[in-house]
Amino acid sequence: MAAERLQDQRERERERERERERERTLPRIRLDLPRERRARLLPEYDPEAFGRFSERIARFLGTGRFIVWMTITIIVWVLWNIFAPPSLKFDEYPFIFLTLALSLQASYAAPLILLAQNRQDDRDRVNLEQDRKQNERSIADTEYLTREIAALRMNLGEVATRDWIRSELQDLIKELDERGDGRHDGQRERRDLFP
Repeated sequence: MAAERLQDQRERERERERERERERTLPRIRLDLPRERRARLLPEYDPEAFGRFSERIARFLGTGRFIVWMTITIIVWVLWNIFAPPSLKFDEYPFIFLTLALSLQASYAAPLILLAQNRQDDRDRVNLEQDRKQNERSIADTEYLTREIAALRMNLGEVATRDWIRSELQDLIKELDERGDGRHDGQRERRDLFP
């Protein structure tokens, strides 16, 4: 039995030694450091810079300047390939190369315009959300002010107004006049203290 225990213990020691050796040969992965960048087959780009670039192109494609330059280019292309000497013509009558160039331009312009529209939609969505929050704050402020004004009106009924004080004082003056406290040198002097 002691021999079997000794054999098992040696076996466990060998297994531990193999595990330590495996750990030494494998690179240690540290969780406190970022991973190394892997090589990518596709080129990397900044989506924000590409979006700004596509918006500039979409803005240019939507101007009259672009239409004028495109029209001038097509007219020069067609006239050159009709009236130039045969050795200088590069696109004969059916203008296949011109059609290809215009198709290529359109195939790139359409996605760039869509990308610019998507970015504009995102900006509009953010602006709409901010406007909605601002409207909610304005409504809450308006409701608060309405409640405050209503509370002031209710409390104003308990406050002595200028007209009420004036009428009370005039009643007191009349009462004093009636008692005879207002006589001076045999004549009753009537003063309107509160016009």
